[in-house]
Amino acid sequence: MPPGQCLSVEAEDIGIALCNVGGTIYALDNCCPHAGGPLGEGFIDGDCVECPWHGWRYNVKTGERLENPQIKVDCYAVHVEGDAIQVDVP
Repeated sequence: MPPGQCLSVEAEDIGIALCNVGGTIYALDNCCPHAGGPLGEGFIDGDCVECPWHGWRYNVKTGERLENPQIKVDCYAVHVEGDAIQVDVP
């Protein structure tokens, strides 16, 4: 997964957005709270992922929406071992 890209995946029936920001992989809930858009199909802009449906932006490190930090998506711990990306899901 090259830097600047996102990917939608599922683990244990949980939708996860994987985002590569500068070579570091971050994992967030894949469902945008606004209208359920798939964040893993979004666009990376700095430390943020932008929902492809309506442009809501979230910090990949905190899950906070840039325009209103009271709105958040869940973030998950990530471990990379070789080519394998492991995500700690609840």
